[in-house]
This record gives sequence, structure tokens and C-alpha cells, in this order.
Amino acid sequence: MQQSTLQSRVYRDSHRRRRQRADVFALQSLQVTFFLSAAILSPPLSQNVAQENRGDNCSPTFIHPTAIIHPNATLGQGVSIGPFCTIGSSVKLGNACKLYPGSHVFGNTQLGDNCILMAGAVVGDDLPGDIVIGSNNVIGHHAVVGIKCQDLKYKTGDECFLDIGDNNEIREYSSIHRSSKPDDKTVIGHNNLVMGSCHIAHDCRVGDNNIFANNTLLAGHVVVEDCVHTAGATVVHQHCRLGSFCFIGGGSVVSRDVPKFMMVSGERAELRGLNLEGLRRRGFSVKEIKSLRAAFRKIFMAIGADSGGFESRLAEVEQREEFAQVPVVCSLVQSIHDSFQENRRGICKYRHWSGS
Repeated sequence: MQQSTLQSRVYRDSHRRRRQRADVFALQSLQVTFFLSAAILSPPLSQNVAQENRGDNCSPTFIHPTAIIHPNATLGQGVSIGPFCTIGSSVKLGNACKLYPGSHVFGNTQLGDNCILMAGAVVGDDLPGDIVIGSNNVIGHHAVVGIKCQDLKYKTGDECFLDIGDNNEIREYSSIHRSSKPDDKTVIGHNNLVMGSCHIAHDCRVGDNNIFANNTLLAGHVVVEDCVHTAGATVVHQHCRLGSFCFIGGGSVVSRDVPKFMMVSGERAELRGLNLEGLRRRGFSVKEIKSLRAAFRKIFMAIGADSGGFESRLAEVEQREEFAQVPVVCSLVQSIHDSFQENRRGICKYRHWSGS
């Protein structure tokens, strides 16, 4: 009987000690979890103090502890750098830039104020030359901007450049490459929308207020003027020029220049008429649109055997007083003339209408 009572007491003491050890372990685990959460959710104390001492209205700087930032990098006020980001030694971030998790900035790259890099975005590469990106730009998920071009003529060690203006949105999986030569640069203007999976190759020059729909592909040295709209899966041959206010139909392959105000489409893109809806949306007056339509008919829709050749019809539009007094018509004619200069590719084919 005494032996049974002793065994029961030993068992109870052993069980109590095990429970006490479990409680201690649970408390330690809770403390570790608390400190880790504080490290992840809160910016470093020194960053907060520095912001408070400045006394400005900028948001506090946030740098996640897993981000890798070179000590020589320059960070503006109020930047937010998420988990697993990388910032190289020559990078300069403007005020209030925001890097989402897993985004990276390398090389001699400068970002203006209020730029946003979505998760997985990569900007820059450790190459000679530099990248200058303006303010209020958004670079989408897994987009790649400012890396080495895919031109086999590029020589390793040559400087290469990329300039991007303000207020551009570059969506997911798009790619924009640097120039292929030291004396040239890839240039993107202001207020452009580059939709998902587009490609802008080396030495392209893109103006302002353009819209590139998904999977638009620009080969090297393409020039895009202002207010151009490409539909999805458009392909543009190298050295082509897309004139202002033109529209490219979906799935088109553009192998020659597109004059201003035109609409083209087709597997080998052909002129289909004026971009009338685009002109209305951009605020062109009724008089301007009527004059453009009349000039277009005269140049491209010849009627009768005595209508003359293309050059003579173009010259006639130039000389007629009612057209010479309308600036948009003069701009159209000049755009066509420029496409036939040396080292240019001419204009897209057009269907020949006749009275027969």
C-alpha cells in the first residue's frame, strides 16, 4: 500500500514538472514571435528618429530587415523598401519611392520621386552608362527595365543609356532595353501606358501620351511620336516610324512608316483610312477632320485616268489654298514626304481605288 502511494506521488510530481517546462517553452516561443513581428512590421528605430528630427511632412522611411541595400546607395526621404529587395551601390532613389517585395534596382540608376516598383520588378544592370527615370512612374510586376540590349552588334564595355520621363505606367512582364551604342539612347517620354508583356527594344524613341496594348513589340530604332495607339499583338519592324495620332489594328505587322493621323491594319499593315475616332477623342475640330478627309481622298483615293500619279496628287494637295491654310493637313503632307527621305522605309501600302 505504501509503495503504491509513493509511486502515485512520484508520477504526479513528474507530470507537474513536464507541464511547467511546457509552459516555459510556450512563453519563450510567444516572446520570440512578438519580437520577430515587431522587426517585420516596424521600421528600424534609427530611421524613425531621423525622420522625426527632420520635422517635415514626409512619411517615415521603412526598410525591411531582409532588404539588401548597398551603403553607397542614396535614398530619398520617406522611401519604403519591402522584403527581399536589392539596391545597388550607384542607385539613387527619389523621395517617397516604394519598392514592393522582391523588386531590385541595379547599376547607375536614378529614380525620381514617387516611383513604384511592383513585386518582382527589375530596373537597371551593372553596365557602363546610366538610366534616368523621372517621377511618378509605375513599373509593374516582373517587368524588366534598363538591361542590356539584344543587339548582337553591342560591344561589351560600351556605355548604354535609357531615359524615361514622368507619369508612365509600365505593366507586368514588359521589357525595355538600353541603347546599343554609346552615341544613342533609348528614350521614353511622358504619360505613356505600356500594357502587359510589351517589348521596347534598343534605341527606340517614344514620345508622349501613347498607349501600347498587350504584346506590342517594337524592334530596334523604332520612333513613336505622340498620342499613338497600338492594339494587341502589334509588331513593328526596326527603323519604322509611327506618326502622331495614328492607330495600329490588332495583330498587325508594320514594316513601313505610318503617317500621322492614319489607321493601319493587316498581316502586312496597309492604310485603312484616317483614325477618325482617335481624332475626335483627342479634340480635333470638325473643320480639321473634314479637311483631313478631303486631303486623304485626294491623295489615296484617285478617281479617273487623269488623276495623275501619287507624287503629283500629293503636290496638288500641297499647293491648294484650302489645304495650305489648315495646319493639320500640312502636317500630314510633311509626314508623308519625310517617310520617303533617304534611310527611311516609305509608307505602308495603300489600296488603290479608282472610278473603274
